[in-house]
Amino acid sequence: MRNKKHPAKKPSTENLTRRKFLGGVIGSSVLAGLADPELWAAGEENGIPYRRLGRTQERVSLVGLGGYHLGVPGEQESIRIIRTALDSGINFLDNCWDYNGGASEVRMGKALADGYRKKAFLMTKIDGQTRKAATAQLEESLRRLQTDHVDLLQFHEVIRPTDPERIFGPDGGMQAVLEARKAGKARYIGFTGHKSPDIHLKMLETASSHKFHFDAVQMPLNAMDAHYESFEKRVLPVLVKNEIGVLGMKPMGSGLLLRSKTLSPVECLHYAMNLPTSVVITGCESMENLQQALDAARSFKPFAASERDALLARTAEAARNGEFERYKTSHDFDGTYQNPQWLG
Repeated sequence: MRNKKHPAKKPSTENLTRRKFLGGVIGSSVLAGLADPELWAAGEENGIPYRRLGRTQERVSLVGLGGYHLGVPGEQESIRIIRTALDSGINFLDNCWDYNGGASEVRMGKALADGYRKKAFLMTKIDGQTRKAATAQLEESLRRLQTDHVDLLQFHEVIRPTDPERIFGPDGGMQAVLEARKAGKARYIGFTGHKSPDIHLKMLETASSHKFHFDAVQMPLNAMDAHYESFEKRVLPVLVKNEIGVLGMKPMGSGLLLRSKTLSPVECLHYAMNLPTSVVITGCESMENLQQALDAARSFKPFAASERDALLARTAEAARNGEFERYKTSHDFDGTYQNPQWLG
């Protein structure tokens, strides 16, 4: 009970900033007016639609090439996949310091030789949440990728409630990333996570309280997410309102959605493309996978409301308890849970 002898405290400037950032958006219909992709469209290349990356002036391909799955085929085949993607109109490349023990970055670095680096909007991620660990991982990534800078650098696996304050804290990873940006080693800054909308919102709140604006945020966006612990419903409107680039990942839930027998691969990709995503990142383990992604991007047309509703109705029962989104409900996908030393 409030002590009646003392007036209630006025809300702090920090709390007002955070409320302004998040307030009135969660659960709202802010996405309703974004059904027309022309609002964020940025032309096309070789038949692949391009979209704007948040409030930046960057143009990125509607479909992006996931880095983890490049460790599945042999090295020469993975290089072929990357170069074919770039030649075919895809410019967004995803990667991470820890993917396949660094092999994904090494292969991508080889693929980006011979002038291919100029075709790519190159993103990688680091696990380090301390200044020392983040600095060391970024330098290693740059060596593997054979480049002096990445276009987008992201904090990987923000999946614990304590991660935001650690990253933004004294001698935290953000200090290293800001130094890297100042030195020209990273052009834009973002973060990723697959666990909980609450943790994403906490990261955004923490950034706001430090007067920092992320350029991009990566999260699962698919036709099952809408039913369970939904990033689409709770985080996506905040990103759109604040002009932060939306990177959709796991359009097929790392293959789990397909096991439900409720959706085809192209339906999965089109659902994510129908959202105000800048990029839909998909893993391609073969040239066939890549061609499927290219075809899906080239054939995409915005959904009618009835089409979207039908897909959601078809997935509702399977999605009810997160069975096909185990990255939310288990530690199966949590590399930094299995290897906490990566955090620093």
